[in-house]
Amino acid sequence: MAIELLEREQCFTELTAWLEAAVGRSGCLALVSGEAGIGKTALLQEFAKRQSCARRVLWGACDALFTPRPLGPLHDIARQTEGALAEALSAPASREAIFSAALDELERQHTPTLVVLEDMQWADEATLDLLKFLGRRIHRTRAMLVVTYRDDEVGARHALRFVVADLPRASVHRMSLGPLSEGAVAKLASAAGRSSEGLHRATDGNPFFVTEVLAAVADSIPVTVRDAVLARAARLSPAEREIAEVVAIVPGKTEAWLLQQAAQVDDAGLEGCLSIGMVRDEDGSLAFRHELARRALEDALSPARQQALHVRVLSILAQRPEVSHARLAHHAAGAHSARDILRFAPIATAQAASVGAHREAAAQYEVALHYSDELSATERATLLEQVSYECYLTDQIERAIEARRTALEIWKTSGSGLREGDALRWLSRLSWILGREVEADRYAAEAVATLESLPAGPELAMAYSNRSQLAMLAHEVDPAISWAHRAIELAERFGNDEILSHALNNLGTARLLVCDAAGWSDLERSLQLARAAGFHEHVARAYVNLAANAVEQHLYANAARYLSDGLAYCEEHDVDYARPYMLALRARARFGQGDWQTACEDAEAVLAHPETMTISRITALTALGHVRVRRGDADASSPLEEARTLAVPTRGLQHLGPLAAARADAACLASDRERTIELQTTYELARESHDPWMSGALAIRLWRGGALSEPPQGIAEPYALEVAGDLRGAARAWETLGCPYEHATALALIGTEREQLQALAILERLGAAPAARALRRHMRARGIRCIPRGAITSTRSHPHGLTKREVEILAQLSEGLHNSAIAKRLFLSPKTIEHHVSAILAKLNVPSRAAAVAMAGKRPKARGD
Repeated sequence: MAIELLEREQCFTELTAWLEAAVGRSGCLALVSGEAGIGKTALLQEFAKRQSCARRVLWGACDALFTPRPLGPLHDIARQTEGALAEALSAPASREAIFSAALDELERQHTPTLVVLEDMQWADEATLDLLKFLGRRIHRTRAMLVVTYRDDEVGARHALRFVVADLPRASVHRMSLGPLSEGAVAKLASAAGRSSEGLHRATDGNPFFVTEVLAAVADSIPVTVRDAVLARAARLSPAEREIAEVVAIVPGKTEAWLLQQAAQVDDAGLEGCLSIGMVRDEDGSLAFRHELARRALEDALSPARQQALHVRVLSILAQRPEVSHARLAHHAAGAHSARDILRFAPIATAQAASVGAHREAAAQYEVALHYSDELSATERATLLEQVSYECYLTDQIERAIEARRTALEIWKTSGSGLREGDALRWLSRLSWILGREVEADRYAAEAVATLESLPAGPELAMAYSNRSQLAMLAHEVDPAISWAHRAIELAERFGNDEILSHALNNLGTARLLVCDAAGWSDLERSLQLARAAGFHEHVARAYVNLAANAVEQHLYANAARYLSDGLAYCEEHDVDYARPYMLALRARARFGQGDWQTACEDAEAVLAHPETMTISRITALTALGHVRVRRGDADASSPLEEARTLAVPTRGLQHLGPLAAARADAACLASDRERTIELQTTYELARESHDPWMSGALAIRLWRGGALSEPPQGIAEPYALEVAGDLRGAARAWETLGCPYEHATALALIGTEREQLQALAILERLGAAPAARALRRHMRARGIRCIPRGAITSTRSHPHGLTKREVEILAQLSEGLHNSAIAKRLFLSPKTIEHHVSAILAKLNVPSRAAAVAMAGKRPKARGD
């Protein structure tokens, strides 16, 4: 067995089982992780060799370029196949067409397939999107997709972790490679005729480090991989060293034709490099055995030597039309050649952006911008706008604003009013994203003023639509509608369906804010236009606003349909930025329908991603906090306080309104009248917006607390019925809408024993402990006797009286998690977890967590667990 493959038989067994299951049932994804040099590549090369007779093997790798090559691994794979995939990559095809061709390659082949994607810690954005696309659909194939990555380079916020988190768990397997044992290291040393004393301690059992140390033939053990590699390189002759240095500055493989022209190559020199294992032959190309070794030698070269080699390699590669522009840009940067960077980087950037590798596009543009002194002013402004746009797409908003402002100054100086106006409109949009509403409004007004002084065009139409959107988001309905009509007129005149869809979305949403039913038709038309043209961002936005308005008006059947269709569309087309907000809206809908457990699950799924946009976090935190308030959970205030911190700077009623209602409920259930009337300011904001549902939700809480001197006007029907004294009518309205908590509240207010018993039953079923306790106290005070005393349903259903939350925490204890880990997973404070654990131990009458876990493993599942 090859020396790197000691102690890996269990890995082969697992990989074989996964592949057989993929071939026999449905495809799967295998994640193979481990530190650099642990033997991931060697393991998979041997595994592929064992499968090659019966399985098709496709292999691709990410390279350590300054800026990763977009879809680099897929280009590798395409060269191993024939047909649509190679054609899609060679033609100017869309990302969707390329991804579909890759999936077709796995689906249409009758031969089971093993696909390997190596070193995904270096993956570009488009390759990560490809992994997500294939990972969600791999079950349709007879293929196993194996992904390797260095777990010590993939931190908690690395994009790869977010991609993997979104994949179906049933299709994903994981394997983590560990170091070699002391016995295995001793065996390797013995085979090399060396002493193993101190070797395991020095190398930590890393197979690559071990083999480098053994190959170095040094008197003492090198203390780093770099030292070991350089000790091996010291054995090379000058001609051999020349070959090794050329290969060292070329990430991946160095083709034979490139090596022949870049170095003085003869058979003896090649044989010398190969004989000591410095490099290896891969189908006629040379490559280092490991990226660690390549980088060690590259870093040992002087800056002048590195630059000279990059210049030499670039001059050769530039003559080959098949070489990617990303590769050329890499060597141009290494050569510090401004002319070549400005020649190759923009093309590489356009290619990256076309397949969705926007982070790589932004990085390439930044490299070009560094050398932009040789460009004209207008060329530099255009480059700055391209930087800004790619940064906008990758959520680098501060940098996007900085670049766009610099471009704006150039356009002002050059007298290009059209470009100036469009830059102002972009600055308005970017400022709003960061919650800078005053700046957003100012830029929006300046954009319109600038563009209105010029002949009308699409830029002015978009500026009008931007003003409509800002007004709509501020719940300023009349201006939103007025600006939308102006945008629609211009968009239709110029035949621009994208702007038309955007403006119709604003118009429909603004109308629905005041319950104008015509808004549904506007939004549906916006959706149809966007779907027909493939404007994915506008499709997602239409679904979001349709669902948000349906949730706001308690039209839960409609909301469920829009959210189901919208989530499916986003998954099919990988529009991932909109999915968290749709899940947050679904949490709100399920909260309103009394499905509190699944509401929490949706909210917690949104909050599990630290990169989730602010708007999604606010909505999820508010829904989660409101559920906890109504259940009487110990730490209901934590999510509401975080939501408040995020929401207040936005000044948006769609955030502040639901949050104010949740905080008022918490105060009311705690009999804190002073805190209840805190929502007065938000109520005034809702009144000014003429939003009947939001106004009603806030007004009714103030009305019940005696904080309003006059009956509120312009509020939605259920609230208006209660204010008018028709409590039975209000109860019927809430029941019809499917809002059980509000239904129970209205029944309880009627005051008769029959209705209050009915309300109590609903509250018990929901798990609304504080409201149920308050109603019992009120009924007892009125002399009602036959009051059911049972605990909340979830508690009664557990043999030891554990609540749903306590059952949930006990399950986490069974996984061996500590308080801090459980708190992070459940979005609670460690102190709250400590309280829950103490309650669990007391109810189970056990002295320790281990005893509680043991008891949980013995008892039968209770109803409702």
